[in-house]
Amino acid sequence: MAPTAATALRTALCEDIDRLLAAEPEVRADADDSVHQMRVATRRLRSVLRSYRALFVTEDAVATGHELKWLADLLGVARDAEVRAARFRTLLRGYDEVPVEVIRALVGASRHVYATGHAEILTTLDGPRYRRLAELLTTWRTAPPLTADAARTDAATAFDHVLRRDRKRLRKLVLAEPTAAPADRIELLHDIRKSAKRLRYSAEAATPLLGTDAAALGTQAKRLQTVLGDHRDAVESRDAIQAAAADLSPTGATLFELLADTEESAAGHALARYPAAAAFITGTP
Repeated sequence: MAPTAATALRTALCEDIDRLLAAEPEVRADADDSVHQMRVATRRLRSVLRSYRALFVTEDAVATGHELKWLADLLGVARDAEVRAARFRTLLRGYDEVPVEVIRALVGASRHVYATGHAEILTTLDGPRYRRLAELLTTWRTAPPLTADAARTDAATAFDHVLRRDRKRLRKLVLAEPTAAPADRIELLHDIRKSAKRLRYSAEAATPLLGTDAAALGTQAKRLQTVLGDHRDAVESRDAIQAAAADLSPTGATLFELLADTEESAAGHALARYPAAAAFITGTP
């Protein structure tokens, strides 16, 4: 007998719920990449709730999605600072002599934001709001709030429908990008990245049912997500460097200009890879 959408969704939910809960002790121990892993798990769960919203009880899905966004945003403060600190360290390795003020303004400041953010995460993990969310997700492993239709709908049909819809959403954004105003383009590219990530997660969830076509679509969406992620990281790094340059000595300010130029170049290189990465969604060779 073919699996129902309810069965397939429970499997998908369990995998991501387990990822989230398993990451908690690692985050508490400040293990390498642990904040990132917990954040990804929350985002994957939100993606399932959004993509398959027609099969969930609306009130429960919306409320839990709101809580997952709250958790993801909290984790994001520390994670983004962690990424910036690592990126700044890599950039500065290219220079023989780096003024201490530059190291403090970039790496030191980012580490401080990470430490503060991580401390807030620990407080939150011990708080009632997170505990309620964790307990709710634990019950969802066996009894998620699915509609009666989910138990009657063929899983392959439901997942294929979602993939088509998520792909259509991404295609619409990609086709709009060439005519976007310069002031709007960076944020539109960010929206394309988020839409590609959503399609990736949908495709990965559907792969056990739909096979190699879904797997290939997930791989293509991940490539587009990565290219635009590289672009976004470079743009945000450049902006952070420029914002931190105000009170530096002439020597430090000159180095900051060089670093900002390096990130501007990195953003351009990433953007040059974008058309090829997006070709799968537009049908261009």
